[in-house]
Amino acid sequence: MIIAVDVYYEEKKAKSVGVIFHNWEDSKPLEVITCDTENPHEYEPGFFYKRELPCIQELLKLTDINQIHTLVVDGYVYLNNERKPGLGHYVYTNFSGNIPVIGVAKNAFHDNEAVVQKIYRGHSSKPLYITSVGMELAVAAGHIQRMHGEYRFPHLLKLLDKETKEARP
Repeated sequence: MIIAVDVYYEEKKAKSVGVIFHNWEDSKPLEVITCDTENPHEYEPGFFYKRELPCIQELLKLTDINQIHTLVVDGYVYLNNERKPGLGHYVYTNFSGNIPVIGVAKNAFHDNEAVVQKIYRGHSSKPLYITSVGMELAVAAGHIQRMHGEYRFPHLLKLLDKETKEARP
């Protein structure tokens, strides 16, 4: 199974969401899981992972991690051409390098062109920025390219974004 994860922050709480699916071309998730984290770590410039990683760790406790073969994060695996670790790399090392991680970012980041593959989906002239660890970059980019949906942002990742920002009852 594949899981795409994202975290949304409110004043003193974080909402983590995971969209689980079997195949890259799937149009519907198998399951959507959510988890709330009280008082997440404060944002520190350059150390975003310190805020996001604990939330993702809690979320993934709700899955059978042994069934997950790929994890997709909203963001970068590497932040620059020297391979400075980003959130995706910290998620990867958290699982001892056993689960490949693909980073999907909507916005460009400076000085990381050597570790990023741009993909264009639908009729958009604006790319998605793909990074990966534990999997060849071209393979990772191909997976995201093949995801269901006719627009720039794949359907299941758009669903993830919507679910993450949706208010809890």
